Amino acid sequence: MIDNKNLKDVKSILFVCMGNICRSPSAEAVFRQKAQSLSLIIDSAGIVGSHAREKPDHRAQKAGIARGYSFDNIKARKVTPQDFEKFDMILAMDNQNVKDLLKVAPAGLEDKIQLFLEYAENFEDQEVPDPYYGGAKGFQYVLDLVEDASDGLIKQLKNR
Repeated sequence: MIDNKNLKDVKSILFVCMGNICRSPSAEAVFRQKAQSLSLIIDSAGIVGSHAREKPDHRAQKAGIARGYSFDNIKARKVTPQDFEKFDMILAMDNQNVKDLLKVAPAGLEDKIQLFLEYAENFEDQEVPDPYYGGAKGFQYVLDLVEDASDGLIKQLKNR
């Protein structure tokens, strides 16, 4: 896990969920807009590659666009071992994502992985729930969580 003293070295962040079509692209879109002043490399990826090259789920886009976020140029891809070299932080949406990431992480780079909601300040949730099989409210809740965690992380990055 990255502690506050090492946040000063963060220049790139990767958001990860299972398929990279709902939660992690939403996190990428939200964080990209909120962190514009920080000059970070921001991307997202999935544990599985079954949606590779697809645009984010239309429900995720609809919810995000309604709040002013852009999903332009976001396409699903599978996380790779090279991502652990390229990104300083790898933020997982749930505990299963963490377990799956630990399986593909090159030795010595596992400490880059952590749960994104560790940065949330206004929610008790530890995991961003997968809204894929639910309704529109699930996508709204994902945005609520992601916005809160983004604000918390940005606050810590600005105080580094």
